[in-house]
Amino acid sequence: MTDASSGNGSGTRSTPPTGSRTPFPAVRLLYAFGFAIAAWFVFWIVIVLAVVQFVAFAINGKVDLDIKNLSFRLVKYLSELLGFITFLRDEQPFPIGPFPQASDTSV
Repeated sequence: MTDASSGNGSGTRSTPPTGSRTPFPAVRLLYAFGFAIAAWFVFWIVIVLAVVQFVAFAINGKVDLDIKNLSFRLVKYLSELLGFITFLRDEQPFPIGPFPQASDTSV
């Protein structure tokens, strides 16, 4: 007979044992507030770049690659910021970590 009490079938528990509790991440909370402010600014910069790109496309009939690459890097950076704030990633984004690079295949 198998033990079905674990629930996930692997036999490991995802919660910490009783009595040991993770301390409140006060420093991470402060970083999250700072990164949230940075995310707000980056979001609006991306919106402005989208409008500029649309106007450039309307005038020239082609997409400006420099604006496209910058927009791609800023969107990746915004993703990193939001990922850190929501605990999806533990690595701190720029300016503590590296700024995202544009990959050659995506743009």
